[in-house]
Amino acid sequence: MKPTTAVRPPGGVPATGSATGYLLLFAGMALVGTYVALSRPLVAVMPVFLLAWLRFAIAAVAMLPWLRPGVADAPLDAGLRRTLFAQSFFGNFLFSIFMLAGVARTSATAAGLVLSLMPAAVALLSWLLLRERIGARTGLAILLSGIGLALLAGAGASPGGGAPDLAGHLLLVAAVGCESVYVVLGKRLTARLSARRISALINLVGLALMTPFGLWQAASFDFARLGAGDWLLLVFYALSASMFATWLWLGGLARVPAARSGVFTVAMPLAASAVGIVWLGERPGLVHLVAFGCAAAAIALVTRPSRPADASAATGRESGRVD
Repeated sequence: MKPTTAVRPPGGVPATGSATGYLLLFAGMALVGTYVALSRPLVAVMPVFLLAWLRFAIAAVAMLPWLRPGVADAPLDAGLRRTLFAQSFFGNFLFSIFMLAGVARTSATAAGLVLSLMPAAVALLSWLLLRERIGARTGLAILLSGIGLALLAGAGASPGGGAPDLAGHLLLVAAVGCESVYVVLGKRLTARLSARRISALINLVGLALMTPFGLWQAASFDFARLGAGDWLLLVFYALSASMFATWLWLGGLARVPAARSGVFTVAMPLAASAVGIVWLGERPGLVHLVAFGCAAAAIALVTRPSRPADASAATGRESGRVD
């Protein structure tokens, strides 16, 4: 089903569809957290560039019908092409490299919690690029997400066993920066293109960028090492990362201001940690559980309905404030 772009008042806040937008944003980032965690078994059996290249290639075949422009899609002018390339370069190409390399060096739970830095980064970029101001509730939600990250940094051991890996965490911080650029750029694209077409186009760009590196590693890789379970997990990873998570996220982004939507990225660490605990057998400590609580509180803050007076005032402002 093709998501539609909600009609926005001058303040940038959608007139309708906020509840649907919240649900789409949460589902999209929860799916990201799930495939981030499940990518850990994949990086154990194949190199990073090859894994990322196969992801883009599999998804490109599945998304061929999504390349066809819809009635409401704008023509691909030079500005749109530049934005699509930048979104794919940061949100697909670089994010995949940093995320997969970081997950390989950390646990799924720790990786998810490092990625909870994203709300602060997204809100900052939304303020810098989109001029969206940050209200008290969103600011407090961002602060809670930051507290969760600080708790993880002070933890004495990794949930997967062993000492925390600083290099792995730094790689994940780099992934956070790249994904934040992707989120904010997506805000510009959803006003002119459907979420499905954006997903298909940026996946093609990612495939083109990753092909030289993927072919280089494929030349020396023994594909006989992969079992049926590895291939099934790879297909799930490819379709989730390139198709469904992007479609859900962009569909929600069309209905919710970028600064507020950024807080929903805390669904990513929650899902990643849940998969790490339930599926991969990781054992988080009390510190990690408190961090999960901070993430849940952030979501509760940002989704609490605004007062009617605030909503009316928001429609009369030229620049949207996130309360």
